[in-house]
Formats: sequence, C-alpha cells, structure tokens
Amino acid sequence: MKQDKGLAPTSTRTMWKGAISFGLVHIPVGLYSATRDTGIDFDWLDKRSMEPVGYRRINKATGKEMAPSDIVKGVEYDDGRYVILTPEEIASAFPKITQTIEIEAFVDADEIPLIYLERPYFTAPLARGAKVYALLREALHQTGKVGVAKVVIQTKQHLAVLMPCGRGLVLNLLRWGGEIRSFEQLDLPPLTARANRITEGEMEMAVKLIHDQTQKWDADDFRNSFAEEIHKLIAAKVKAGDVREVAKSAEKAPATGSADIVDLTALLKRSLESNTRKTSEPKAGATKPTAARKRRSA
Repeated sequence: MKQDKGLAPTSTRTMWKGAISFGLVHIPVGLYSATRDTGIDFDWLDKRSMEPVGYRRINKATGKEMAPSDIVKGVEYDDGRYVILTPEEIASAFPKITQTIEIEAFVDADEIPLIYLERPYFTAPLARGAKVYALLREALHQTGKVGVAKVVIQTKQHLAVLMPCGRGLVLNLLRWGGEIRSFEQLDLPPLTARANRITEGEMEMAVKLIHDQTQKWDADDFRNSFAEEIHKLIAAKVKAGDVREVAKSAEKAPATGSADIVDLTALLKRSLESNTRKTSEPKAGATKPTAARKRRSA
C-alpha cells in the first residue's frame, strides 16, 4: 500500500493489547508506535581500526581500554559502514542558540492534529513585556490562530506551537513531520458505517451512550492513582518517623531581565508596512514569494 507522503514507515509491532471500553461495550485494540525518533545516534569508534567502543571506553573487539584521543564519532548509514564526523563538523551543524521563540507562521488552531503535540511549557512575561504578551494572547484569541515556531532548548532545535490558554500563552513542543508514522499498513476497518455493515439502530445506541457519558472537561476528575498511593505511603512513613535528612545545595538567586521601552503602535505599523512591501514587490524574475520570504513576513 502506498505510504503517505512525508510520513515514516508504519510500525506493525504490537506494543500493547487491550480494549477501548465505554459503557458495557469493549473494543479490542492493539497499540502501535505512532512516532519515531529522527535524532542522530553517534557511536564511539576506535579511529585506528574502526571497531566499536563501549561507553567505558573499552574496544568491544579487543577488550582493551581506549584513550579519549583515539575515539572518533561516526554515524552508521549502512550495515557496518560509517561516516566519521569531526567535532568541528558536528559543532557547525548545531542550531544557533538565540533564546528566541521564532514564530514562522500562524495557522488555525484546529489544523494541528493532536498526535503532533509532545510537551507543553508555560510562558510568562518578564520585566516590561506584559502589554505585548497580552496583545499577542488577545490577538490569537480573537483570530482563532496559533503561532508555529522554532525554538532551541539546551542546544536541541524544536518545532513548537504557541497557543493562548486562559491568561497565559503555552508553548507546546511538536514532533517533526518525519517523526509521525503512517498507519496505512495497519489492518484498520474502512471509513463510514455502511462500509462496516453497522445498522442504524447500532449507531443510534452508540451515539446515545456517548451523549449519556459526556461531561465538561475537568482535569481534576481524572487522577493518577499510582501517585496518590505513593503519597499515602510517604505520609505513613513521615508519621512513623522514617525520614532521612539530605543536605541541600545553595540556591542561586534568579536572574532578572530588562526590556527596552518601545512605541508598540509604531512597531506594529512598521511590521505591517514591511509585510506589505515584501508581498507586493517581488524580486526581479520571481513569480511567487519564496518559502524563506514567507517566513520573514510571518
């Protein structure tokens, strides 16, 4: 079956077997990996013989300990065949750390499938940034849009979406497009009730059951039972005096930031004017804006 464009190959290995349950209905299902890691795995190699080296700097073939100067980093691109990269080459590929959440485009909030969401972070304004923070938040609320951005955290580049959430803006890291696997090779039932010979009566009962169990979302209604049991055990041990002292390290004072006072209206006006120039005055010979230009406009 043809693989979806831009998606990783389907994983057909069952990770878990069980059932989806609602009411008295149980649907047996299997779980499959929906993502894959596209990071680069570096293996340590003996540069003299290209033999693999363990993390304890032991040559896996000879069993002899290695000197750090004799170890190089290689990426396996074929079975037993490696490309060796120097520290300088690796450093040149690292993303530039800008401490900036760079919004490259705005999209409708419901266009991003939930499967791409990976890890959320709260954001909060520092120093004099409250007004601009509120402006972006309210503008996103009003337009129903979210900002798609790139951000570097601890030398690793991430795709992210910036979305309004109550009084805050949440930065949710996204999986890259190439990390989402296709499900086309899984044995899934066809779309539509008719194709699956589902009767009108069966559908009506299923829909009614869903409506009967529908409620407003409240995270407090769904608790982590494991964590609650651990907290009970901790409380019991504290009550019994089974507590040990651990030396605390000195805490550093939080760094304070500052922001320049700017004319927000003038800044917005200049941004709009710059956007207009870039979209209405293409370079000579260009038939349409390039991707890079679209990103700058955004």
